[in-house]
Amino acid sequence: MSPQDRMPPRHDAAGQSGQAGYSGQAGQSGQAGVRPRVPLPRARRVRLGVARAVKLDGNVKQALETGRNRVLFTAAFFVLAFLALSMKLIAVGVLHDGGEPRVARGAPPPQLVLDRADIVDRNGVLLASNLITASLYADPKLVFDPVDAATRLRTVLPHLNQTDLIAQLSGDRRFVWIQRGLKPEQQYQINALGIPGLYFQREQRRIYPQGRLLSHVVGFTNVDNTGRYGLEQGLDRTLRERAETGRGPLVTTIDIRVQQVMRDALRAAIAEFQAIGATGLVMDARNGEILSMVSLPDYDPNAPVDPNDPAMFNRATLGVYEMGSIFKAFTAAQALDAGVVRIDGGFDATDPIKIGRFTIRDFHPERRWLSVPEIMLYSSNIGAAKMALALGATRQQDYMRRFGFLTPARIELPEVGLPLAPHPWRDINVMTIGFGHGMAVSPLQAVGGMAALLNGGYKVPATLIKHQSGERVVRERIIDEKVSMQLRKLLISVVEAGTAKKAQVPGYLIGGKTGTAEKPGVGGYRRKALLTSFLGGFPMNDPRYVVLVTLDEPKSTPKTYGYATSGWNAAPTAGEVIRRIAPLLGVRPQAMDGAPLEGPVLPQQRETELRYAQVGDEDEVAVGDELPEVQNAAY
Repeated sequence: MSPQDRMPPRHDAAGQSGQAGYSGQAGQSGQAGVRPRVPLPRARRVRLGVARAVKLDGNVKQALETGRNRVLFTAAFFVLAFLALSMKLIAVGVLHDGGEPRVARGAPPPQLVLDRADIVDRNGVLLASNLITASLYADPKLVFDPVDAATRLRTVLPHLNQTDLIAQLSGDRRFVWIQRGLKPEQQYQINALGIPGLYFQREQRRIYPQGRLLSHVVGFTNVDNTGRYGLEQGLDRTLRERAETGRGPLVTTIDIRVQQVMRDALRAAIAEFQAIGATGLVMDARNGEILSMVSLPDYDPNAPVDPNDPAMFNRATLGVYEMGSIFKAFTAAQALDAGVVRIDGGFDATDPIKIGRFTIRDFHPERRWLSVPEIMLYSSNIGAAKMALALGATRQQDYMRRFGFLTPARIELPEVGLPLAPHPWRDINVMTIGFGHGMAVSPLQAVGGMAALLNGGYKVPATLIKHQSGERVVRERIIDEKVSMQLRKLLISVVEAGTAKKAQVPGYLIGGKTGTAEKPGVGGYRRKALLTSFLGGFPMNDPRYVVLVTLDEPKSTPKTYGYATSGWNAAPTAGEVIRRIAPLLGVRPQAMDGAPLEGPVLPQQRETELRYAQVGDEDEVAVGDELPEVQNAAY
């Protein structure tokens, strides 16, 4: 049997078909033993191999194409980067100057909205500004160990109370302040402690670069940046509005140079005469601008003291005092303006004045008729009382109202005192007010009244805010211009030959009046507690500046021959102030023989300077025990 005979029969379609063909073909040929070979399986295998080869060749070609594209893209990228870098190097090295950039470039800092506008003096010197600080607060719910946290915090903030701090950190609140206004090093040290539940908040703090120099003028703010005292409180809303609208700093009338001179002179006087306090003011008589306002003792607004501390009291505006013989200048002006006496007229000062149980006398009486210039020169209480009585209560009260002595002073500060005036206004009050007792006003009001005597008779409102260029100043005439000229001459005579001789400064024509008043106390006046003052102006040929110096309870020294009156302490202090500030204010000295104003005819000169000291203003003091009691709001 051949191999073909041993092959099993195929049962698929192809086998059946072949079998049929084979039978037919064998029948026809008649050759039953011959079977032809069919190469079908090999042909199929060949065709399948070709298909797989074609498919493999297509995948390789596609992969090669993709790789080639990626290589080209990467090469192009590096070429472009190289070109860009080359161009930058050429631009930096050839087209621009070498060296480091002058201004560092970086992200601009976030805009900070200020709470309050700055405060500056009339020349732009900074008086108050804002400082960004960090404040520490806690979320007690997130503080795991309050005792440990408090102990560690006190290593940086030792002034904090341990018990109170533990109570704060153990509470149920979600927010509690720990410390406001931290220093940068304190913030760094606390942050380094890593205590959970402690956070910092960015705040603004007010700072005062001039320190104590302007404490009573500028005031200060509390921890919430709300104004307390001074301009900070008086113009709190204005300062906030200026900051919000970007209108720039608030420009005051203060001249920091004049302020420094005044404070230095007052501190020296307090030290020399052992006074318990002092007040100083400088005003422009033409527009009411305050160039200097000093009240001693003062305080540091960067670390304000207790509100009840005497240093917080502004003597210049809040204190009201009986100013003594300074008021004789106002009495003379009122009498001359009302026409009850002429400049060459006068009154009999031979004998003391007795009214009921009260007696008015001069300390060193002349015991004769005195002219108006002599009443001012000798500071006669009797002459001033009779001059006031001739004026009468009604007219005196009207003039006091015109001068602004019956209502509180108008100024941009919250600390303003209420003047004290008698009620009812009797004849005894008329006479005592005539020489400066029985009525109390603030130093600021006295300065405003003197400005009217010197500037031609106009009352100008006092201000701490500098007038704009071209701004019209509101003025009110209260005395005649002729009377103002006469008062200038009277005040010059007092400085040249009267109780204020020690206020003279070579090269400057000064006029003014001294005043020494006993301070009221329980049951009457305190004879040894004096308030001494000098109130005047310069240059008197063309008055521009009014100066006030007041010392509270000065003591006598060997240099003053045992006297503690204004002629020996307030007057020389004022002279020192004028000597130093006149050049700063552009007032040029001039030869005294070239002064355009002629002084009034004066009586015969006294024999010695010591006799002037004996007269001085002690004549005012002599009436103290016999005057009705006057309560003073300042004490």
